[in-house]
Amino acid sequence: MEQTPGPAGPPLTPRTAVVWSVLRAELDRRPAAELTVLDVGGGTGGFAVPLARAGHRVTVVDASPDALAALSRRAAEAGVAGRVRAVQGDGDALAGLIEPASVDLVLCHAVLEVVDDPAPVVSALAGVLRPGGAASVLVAGRAAAVLGRAMNGHLDVAAALAADPAGAAGARDTLRRRFDVESAAALLAAAGLTVEEIHGVRVLADLLPAAVADGQAAALVELERTLAARAPWRDVAAQLHLFARRPA
Repeated sequence: MEQTPGPAGPPLTPRTAVVWSVLRAELDRRPAAELTVLDVGGGTGGFAVPLARAGHRVTVVDASPDALAALSRRAAEAGVAGRVRAVQGDGDALAGLIEPASVDLVLCHAVLEVVDDPAPVVSALAGVLRPGGAASVLVAGRAAAVLGRAMNGHLDVAAALAADPAGAAGARDTLRRRFDVESAAALLAAAGLTVEEIHGVRVLADLLPAAVADGQAAALVELERTLAARAPWRDVAAQLHLFARRPA
């Protein structure tokens, strides 16, 4: 069973618990504030709608009109249509879509793996943040991809992922790049952001049989949260979550 939802966010699952835990801690720092939130690549509003329900104003930038239409329906059904704004665009054009220094919290989840060049996107993320504002960045983990391919018998693909400087496996790979802790942190630091926390997301969730993951979901959530910040488990997670701040 899923765990009980907190004051902001849906019920915790093994795939979202770590990220929501970090976001809730940030929201708790300013409990009476209505934050301006930007969700880059936020799709159908898995994070945006719960944040709007918690009293914040959220702009979602996404390249897919279908995803944005689903977002608008979801926001309306949740009674927060007035707090959610949908903007069609992508991370590469972010600087032209959002006013500089206008955002308290920016989410950029599963975006940097697919853009042409992640550096200008991260620079744009930093640019839209107010001084003291925070960024939640979620990226694909390189080590997990290598281990996953190898465990499934695709040793040639695992070798290609391990050898490629960007952590990709050729033209058929759905991602342009993957990250380790050092490369992801360096990317954010180069944009002037101070990385405060790094967690692994889906340390175990993708490795367990469905019967185990579904049958012991609450225990898995707690184990994911326990392992998330600890090396070496953090470093082999399917995704890496970095929480960074623009200096005040």
